[in-house]
Amino acid sequence: MAQKPGYWQQEADYSMEIDMDVKKNQFTGNQTLKYTNNSPDTLTRVFYHLYFNAFQPGSQMDVRSRNIKDPDRRVQDRISMLSETEIGYHKINELKQDGNNLKFQIEGTVLEVVLDKPILPGQSSTFKMQFESQVPLQIRRSGRDSKEGIRYSMSQWYPKMAEYDQDGWHPDPYIGREFHGVWSDFDVKITIDKDYVLGGSGNVVNGNEVGFGYQDEGKKVTSKGKTKTWHFKAEKVHDFMWAADPDYVHKTLTTDFGLTLHFLYQDEIDSVKNNWERLPEYTAKAFEIMNKNFGVYPYDVFSVIQGGDGGMEYATSTLITGRRTFGSLVGVTVHELVHSWYQGVLATNESLYPWMDEGFTTFASDLVMSELFNKNGQPLAASYRGYLYLANSEANEPMSTHSDHYETNMAYGINSYSKGAVFLNQLKYIVGEKNFWNGMKRYFNTWKFKHPTPWDFIRIMEKESDLVLDWYLQDMLFTTKIIDYAVEGVTEKNGNAEVILTRKGTSIMPVEFTVTLKDGKKSKYYIPLAVMRGTKDFKNKDVTILTDWGWTHPTYTVELDIDPESIQKIEIDIDNYMADINRNNNTFTKSNQ
Repeated sequence: MAQKPGYWQQEADYSMEIDMDVKKNQFTGNQTLKYTNNSPDTLTRVFYHLYFNAFQPGSQMDVRSRNIKDPDRRVQDRISMLSETEIGYHKINELKQDGNNLKFQIEGTVLEVVLDKPILPGQSSTFKMQFESQVPLQIRRSGRDSKEGIRYSMSQWYPKMAEYDQDGWHPDPYIGREFHGVWSDFDVKITIDKDYVLGGSGNVVNGNEVGFGYQDEGKKVTSKGKTKTWHFKAEKVHDFMWAADPDYVHKTLTTDFGLTLHFLYQDEIDSVKNNWERLPEYTAKAFEIMNKNFGVYPYDVFSVIQGGDGGMEYATSTLITGRRTFGSLVGVTVHELVHSWYQGVLATNESLYPWMDEGFTTFASDLVMSELFNKNGQPLAASYRGYLYLANSEANEPMSTHSDHYETNMAYGINSYSKGAVFLNQLKYIVGEKNFWNGMKRYFNTWKFKHPTPWDFIRIMEKESDLVLDWYLQDMLFTTKIIDYAVEGVTEKNGNAEVILTRKGTSIMPVEFTVTLKDGKKSKYYIPLAVMRGTKDFKNKDVTILTDWGWTHPTYTVELDIDPESIQKIEIDIDNYMADINRNNNTFTKSNQ
């Protein structure tokens, strides 16, 4: 499908050779990066992320963690106490552009580079870098020697070109939250002690050489004495992760729809081993459900690897902690694999819009888990509870807040995960089931391998539903307005029932209400918002569509062809789609009179 006119995105293709010293926890690297400027702008400088520099006492991540009101328990003050052999760092020994030396400076986790020659629109330039790095003690996401004993969780581990898009450069310092990356191809060779087993993004292309169970697809790599060189390739991704441990067990499952799943974990504990042995079947089923409902996963591989400090998504892979109950193990795996859709393929700037990453993933993964385990009830009930708690608290902040700039981790977490999921579920209520599910697939197929924004998503839903939806995005994204609709009562008018509804909250929504008569008969009514410029489609449903409700009017009255004395109950939103902060006033019964 066509993109909006004028859309463009950059490209940065990596070739890297890494030599890891497992005794010193240090590695040297050679990186060749071909950068293509597809923008209409002339670039005179570039920026790289140096993520490992965050794991040093006094870094911005360290100071932020020690000063935020509710620090991440995994971080707290741990960075401030790292020794010289436990910190992380990147040292840039040489950097050239098309063979010419470059001037650069490092400020924390950002490398700023002055170009030898500008990169004009449509032109490419090749950067060659020599660097040396030390892997930090595992604290947040990446690092060595995790609490579960995994030697290396190598995420955010290499000098990575920052993204330049329609909003300019994004050289955000690494404070601890989200990311934004350039679409790339990766060709990575990692030389490491021969006893280590590796997994990561993309495919191992010299599997027969290193014992990973593949036929060699390229030139053979010669083992260097006590080491092996692992050769990975990952295409059309915006990051690259790998992990290594001498005790990894490696299992594979190839699905009947052509996806190869890899599982790497330690199985020294029987209960852990049993859970991981059951995991492949559930992982394959989760991919089937996602393919059916949200768009087809476009890669041929996905790796689930024990490592990190919880669960974190990466290109065609995830790092998760592995010592869990079976339900927890499946839950974290499902959540992270769903990120392959929301962030892995639909690569929003999650620093600016974490809710389009975490919220969409929460929405989809909760539905997948409900189907996997045949759960009853509302799959998103926890998301509604979380959002309503924040909406009623003094800690509430707009969902448009930059992920690093939230005043509390709680507000970030609830907005990104819970409110983001509620955003989608309420949208389904607004546009209708059919339009919503068609819209989700259309969004995926239109914007895959791109960097969609909130406006790109809402325009897809507008096209699918033929409704105007900018009001909804505005209220949910940029404000802390809350929803509160009430049934005020019923009066008699011309012998008919006159129903009185009020909007007590500050946020607007279309309203559905149900009238239950004393004989048990139910009638459903729908009040569209005037700003929607249309109505939801109620095909095959017996619903009476009433006149629009203008947002300037706090009260709405409607005369129904019903004897007021025959009414038993009137209830707004009986399916609980709206995140209404006070559902006690949603229902009117005769006992209320």
